[in-house]
Amino acid sequence: MVSFCSCLERRIKRVALVFVSVGMLTASARASTLDELLNRWLAAQTNIQTWTADFVQTRHLKALVQPLRAEGRLWYTAPSDFRWELGKPVQTVAVRHGDELLLMYPNLKRAERYSFGGKQPGQLKDMLSLLEAGFPRSRQQIEQRFTLKLGPATNGCESMILEPKASATRKMLPQITVSIETNHFRLQATELQFADGSILRNEFTTSEVNTPINSSTFQPQLGPEFKITEPLKH
Repeated sequence: MVSFCSCLERRIKRVALVFVSVGMLTASARASTLDELLNRWLAAQTNIQTWTADFVQTRHLKALVQPLRAEGRLWYTAPSDFRWELGKPVQTVAVRHGDELLLMYPNLKRAERYSFGGKQPGQLKDMLSLLEAGFPRSRQQIEQRFTLKLGPATNGCESMILEPKASATRKMLPQITVSIETNHFRLQATELQFADGSILRNEFTTSEVNTPINSSTFQPQLGPEFKITEPLKH
């Protein structure tokens, strides 16, 4: 169980930043309090049905002098379908559709399928809850999972700090910071700070709201050359 959770943590470090980010799209003006910023953020969610964006992901690791940088693109359809592609050419693809998460590694011809349904270990449930963190539809939903703080406002951006309440999640991921451009009312960056000192940051360069997305985007067809494993099944 320990080794499996460690493997899952590594997967989450690759994909959680995007998943946590997608719902945090807009704020309407300079917010003087956390309550004001949170209310405006939640109000914006009701108008978002789809979102697509390009991003640059930077990983800061203690063992490396220079950070790792990669470009990517993501697609989102409310309430919870995602497709995230990292690398050019694409190295990793993460797709959530319904109660299933599929991680694909095209170059290796491997894929991993995770189910959100059924009985799962408590620690795993806490970790998987990160994948839904960016899609709150109510204040209650986000406050059940996070302790919130108003972060610094710099360069025309507001920021919000989210600290996971679940102890297992907090041990892995103590803090998430979200930055929002107040001039253009769009997501500027997200940053995850992990307990081992590593940092994942996504900076969004382009985005489109409520443009049509083909449903096949979230239902990839894997050829027979792919080896598919289901780590949650015993």
